[in-house]
Amino acid sequence: MKIAVLTSGGVDSSVALRLLHEQGHDVTAFYLKIWLEDELQYLGNCPWEEDLEYVRQVCGKTIPLKIIPMQREYWDQIVKYTIAEAKVGRTPNPDVLCNQFIKFGLFYGRIGKQFEKIATGHYAQIQEKKGRYWLKRSPDPVKDQTYFLGRLTQNQLARACFPIGHLKKTEVRALAKKYKLPNQNRPDSQGICFLGKFKYREFIAHHLGEKPGDFIDLEMGKRVGEHKGTWFYTIGQRNGLGLSGGPWFVVKKEMNKNRVYLAHGYNPAAVHQKEFKVEALHWIADPPPGNSKLRVKIRHGEAFHDCTLIFKGKNGHVKLKKSIHGVAPGQFAVFYRGAYCLGSGVIS
Repeated sequence: MKIAVLTSGGVDSSVALRLLHEQGHDVTAFYLKIWLEDELQYLGNCPWEEDLEYVRQVCGKTIPLKIIPMQREYWDQIVKYTIAEAKVGRTPNPDVLCNQFIKFGLFYGRIGKQFEKIATGHYAQIQEKKGRYWLKRSPDPVKDQTYFLGRLTQNQLARACFPIGHLKKTEVRALAKKYKLPNQNRPDSQGICFLGKFKYREFIAHHLGEKPGDFIDLEMGKRVGEHKGTWFYTIGQRNGLGLSGGPWFVVKKEMNKNRVYLAHGYNPAAVHQKEFKVEALHWIADPPPGNSKLRVKIRHGEAFHDCTLIFKGKNGHVKLKKSIHGVAPGQFAVFYRGAYCLGSGVIS
């Protein structure tokens, strides 16, 4: 089978590439060069050169490598969205849209139909049942990445391939050692897809600047400090506030007054919610019936929450079995039944 493999220089995509090559597939490695790696290189060493060198070493002389510039596409589809959402006080998740619009979207169109499958190093699985494609969780609960794939379509899944999705991270590391990959001990990348080693705060400051305002104790109604801009904070955030006498949690933002409201203590009622609304619902295969009992994730990680999803037209109302903290407008809520990721909505 002729397969295009998206490679990043990390151990996961490298093992995926070598697995497919070992299985006898006709593989070509692709590295997507994105705009931000050049745009913000003044903040430090540009990471893409190091990443690309690892990719070249993994490919060696036997696997062809192609570099695809997609700066304009990233700007139009991902970066504009991230800046716009942050500016109005919402919490964007560009990695979700990167998969939907870039890796499994525009890249498909860029390479045409000469490749039967597009493979990545995601920890996820695909099952076909009666002509329908279903997204299944990885057996590694920590590394499972179905949360980031919750906006994919049937056509995208039909052409996708996740060679390491059935493995745990320890098994992937063991394979990297077996293959003697140059990046076998390289740490996993953290943060947002297009930022590389740059920090999200630096990216936001570059585009939106700083706008000092007040931190307000929600319960007492008094000023407890100064922030540098409402767009630097997300609902439920605790770290990086720079305040003493904590813990403090972000519970609300008033963009028009440039205020960030905080709750004090580990479990204040103001931090928790037992229900929230979602918009722009998207289902990977078939939508669940109304008033379905599902599980939901509001961010990438191990934590699932039992819930009931009530449909309101194209939107929904999520009622949780237990209250949770950190429900942030703009973030994706991804729904599951058993081992399967069903789809997602945007918290409104």
